[in-house]
Amino acid sequence: MPITTFSSFKSRNFRLFFMGQSVSLIGTWMQKTAVSWVVYSLTQSKVMLGVSVFATLFPASMFSLFGGIVADRYDRYKVLLVTQVLSLVQAILLTLAVIYFQQYAVWSIIGLSAVLGIINGFDVPARQSLVQAMVNNKQDLPNALALNSSMVNLSKLLGPAIAGFALETFGDQVCFGLNALSFIPVIISLLLMKLPAFFPKPKADRNIKREFREAFAFIKATPDISSTIIFAGVMSLLVLPYSTLTPVYAKDIFQGSASTLGVIDGVIGLGAFIGAIFLASVKPGTNLTKILAINTLIFGTGLVLFSYMTNYYLALVILTCGAFGMMSVVTISNTLIQLSVTQELRGRVLSIFVMVFAGAIPLGSLLVGGVSHYIGVQATVLTQGFAAIAVALMYARYLKKRRLTQEKEDSLEKQPEQILVGA
Repeated sequence: MPITTFSSFKSRNFRLFFMGQSVSLIGTWMQKTAVSWVVYSLTQSKVMLGVSVFATLFPASMFSLFGGIVADRYDRYKVLLVTQVLSLVQAILLTLAVIYFQQYAVWSIIGLSAVLGIINGFDVPARQSLVQAMVNNKQDLPNALALNSSMVNLSKLLGPAIAGFALETFGDQVCFGLNALSFIPVIISLLLMKLPAFFPKPKADRNIKREFREAFAFIKATPDISSTIIFAGVMSLLVLPYSTLTPVYAKDIFQGSASTLGVIDGVIGLGAFIGAIFLASVKPGTNLTKILAINTLIFGTGLVLFSYMTNYYLALVILTCGAFGMMSVVTISNTLIQLSVTQELRGRVLSIFVMVFAGAIPLGSLLVGGVSHYIGVQATVLTQGFAAIAVALMYARYLKKRRLTQEKEDSLEKQPEQILVGA
């Protein structure tokens, strides 16, 4: 691999963050797999699968706006430390609820998932905006964000696989308990960090509405950010919630067990991990928007081919390829915003991105769950694949139009210079 693939590891703080988060995210994906399996096993309802996803992501999107203000007003490091401790407490409560309140397991899971969503509303803006402070050389920021995504997707590979084994061998309580333990390494890694002093806080009497207006005005005036947020929002609403239906593929279509679900979610993580490593290896200055359009096309094609595939092993190969393309939707969108936003607005702009991105997924999960109830799971995934292809083609057309407009504006700016030279 090129040396640039791991260039951000030269920063001690980012190395600590990477190691701690790696362990924690494996636990998170173990819990996610266990939640999907338990909810579907107890209810046999595709709609309830959508509700369980909605319970976590929708509160996160709603509270992320306030989380962005908190991230811009206060020390992001301390905010992140508090949210990780609260996430640990939530994981412990979820484990106890599954053990002692089995009769109400589904509603306990949904209720505590909503609590986690509120915590994540403050956690994600602080964590995303803090990454820049962890990297010594700011040119390594895109690499750090790509490696951060590779970490997330490696956990998607390992977490579900471990969860599938644990569910069949030890039961769902173990998955939830291991997730609680996984927060300890990330809290230790945060305590070992030595971050630069936080930039000066805004005045305490600043109006919250004014702060939101500043962020929205900046987004509106910055096409690179506004177009990226719209693109990510459409994909999150119409396409990314396909993963809500993986328990149905595992249990009903491929006639499998919890391990089957673990393998399916695992190969999605594998493809996305390969995609993230690819993005970490691209050279600085590479046209990321072009890669985003191409990889979205790959993602959509993968979903179309996977939707009605009956051969289990071939389906896994196709799903891996599709997940490779899917990775760009999350990683490049985040990178384009991080590179374009100012430090003072970073938390708020990222929180708006999180609100759109994370808010559309739970709404899409409810939509996908409802639609699949009427037209079937496979037809729903096929439709999502064609939607991704359509979005990719429209985005590519938009990029071409913007490029031509920019070239025209540049040529007009040069004309006065040419007249002066001719005179």
